[in-house]
Amino acid sequence: MLRTHHCNELRVEHVGTRATLAGWVDTIRDHGSVKFLDLRDHYGVTQIVFHDDSMLEGINRETVISATGIVRKRDEDTINPKLDTGLVELHADSIKVLGECKNMLPFEIKDSVATREEIRLKYRYLDLRNPKIHKNIVLRSEVISFFRNRMQELGFMEIQTPILTASSPEGARDYLVPSRKHKGKFYALPQAPQQFKQMLMVSGFDKYFQIAPCFRDEDARQDRSPGEFYQLDFEMAFAEQEDVLKIAETVLYEAFTKFSNKRVSPAPFKRITYKEAMLKYGTDKPDLRNPLTICDLTEFFSNVEFKAFKNKPVRGIVADCSGCSRSFFENSLKFALSIGMKGLGYITLNDGKFKGPIEKFLSPEQKQEIIKLSGIKEGETLFFISDKPKTVDLYAGQIRTWLGENLNLIDKDAFEFCFIVDFPMYEYNPETDKIEFTHNPFSMPQGGLEALENKDPLDILAYQYDVVCNGVELSSGAVRNHSPQIMKKAFEIAGYSEEDLIQKFGALYTAFHYGAPPHAGMAPGIDRIVMLLAGEDTIRDVIAFPLNGNAQDLLMGAPSEVTEQQLREVHIKLR
Repeated sequence: MLRTHHCNELRVEHVGTRATLAGWVDTIRDHGSVKFLDLRDHYGVTQIVFHDDSMLEGINRETVISATGIVRKRDEDTINPKLDTGLVELHADSIKVLGECKNMLPFEIKDSVATREEIRLKYRYLDLRNPKIHKNIVLRSEVISFFRNRMQELGFMEIQTPILTASSPEGARDYLVPSRKHKGKFYALPQAPQQFKQMLMVSGFDKYFQIAPCFRDEDARQDRSPGEFYQLDFEMAFAEQEDVLKIAETVLYEAFTKFSNKRVSPAPFKRITYKEAMLKYGTDKPDLRNPLTICDLTEFFSNVEFKAFKNKPVRGIVADCSGCSRSFFENSLKFALSIGMKGLGYITLNDGKFKGPIEKFLSPEQKQEIIKLSGIKEGETLFFISDKPKTVDLYAGQIRTWLGENLNLIDKDAFEFCFIVDFPMYEYNPETDKIEFTHNPFSMPQGGLEALENKDPLDILAYQYDVVCNGVELSSGAVRNHSPQIMKKAFEIAGYSEEDLIQKFGALYTAFHYGAPPHAGMAPGIDRIVMLLAGEDTIRDVIAFPLNGNAQDLLMGAPSEVTEQQLREVHIKLR
């Protein structure tokens, strides 16, 4: 045996016993007649004492060793309460080098998170030794295990869907895989198991789930890794929207309370319509830790002679800025200009009177009316956002976020969940002058076939829903359109003929003709969940071997060139 105990195992009850530990040399401290070495492994750290200097000759930090000796209790003045093993130490009488380490490391392990990302990812195996990053990967494993066990307890069956599949014309760009056996044809890596999981419901399985890998050729963001990501994908037969939301509430609430000490909003999570979210929060991903809300002042300003707000939608945000310096308001304007706004008006209520650049345009009656409309109180400031209909809510949402952060209103010790529901089924694209699907094309329209045949497409809502936590979208989902007639009409409105439907989604469309049950599901993102639980700002710190922001694997050197022989085997010629 290379070790009798791991480096977080020895306690006072082991004093006097002989033990062998193995791990990486974390630090070496020279105290003259005696040397101390902190040995680190997957589980923790133990201090080892060497009374013979020659035993450590040629041993550097990060060298892998095993050390054997007697466990002794530490002297009172050397007890380390920061370590689980801080009451004991191993007095070594023998040492063995198991894996040498170069003298010069590319970065200090304990400071790896402060190192440039390209260096961290090139030497990711060293970066992962950093206890903080190591802990994130352990957390990820535990979260996935929890989800897997909990879903099985809730009656879901784990089924794996294909990795090699057909290219999808909807959504993000596919990753294509050339076929060797079928010249000129390609597989695609799945963007999601969407069609497969729906066909599982048609196949008679009742509740499916998997920890599903998904592949999309997208650009990176802080909360999105390029290339691949994982999600808790699940689907339920004979289910409606509320059935799915209850499952999500159960597993997400339990996971966040289990793996975090922060306050978690209890079930039932708030249900907020898409329309309300855009108006009240300026986004369909609202951070409910921010108490500020947006009010609609468009009708009010239609009767005010203020040219900048004339014939435009106007939004207002009330915030308590009492005690804020002049520079605060100057910085708010700078931020507004930086995001593309032309300005940021405001008025402050002091001693029952308004002060601010817009005050002079309001009559005494209008001042009383705006107090009622906005709910502004003594000492508070009302900020105004006005722009084109397509951008005014976006700007208002960004101003709300800026105010919440700069006024320290956001509760950092909470996870606030909500569901965004009632997404519009369609939207108008002015560039193509066409009606397009807003979200998931496989969703059931509210009102079914009757709505598709009789309503303005832009007024039709879908049974679509998102899970949002602290302003981060964790999942999207929908009640699926399982009717061939409704599916045909829904795609027709978006410009698809039945021939298009058969060609692009033929398997699913055909399957629905053989008796399809109503079904619904969603897919919370594993990476984003772990990122929130770990308190990390970037998703790459919770993935063992992530691509960088430019979709490159700096550790393995991917994407890479391949040989002419490999290209010939798959019938490809570069151009």
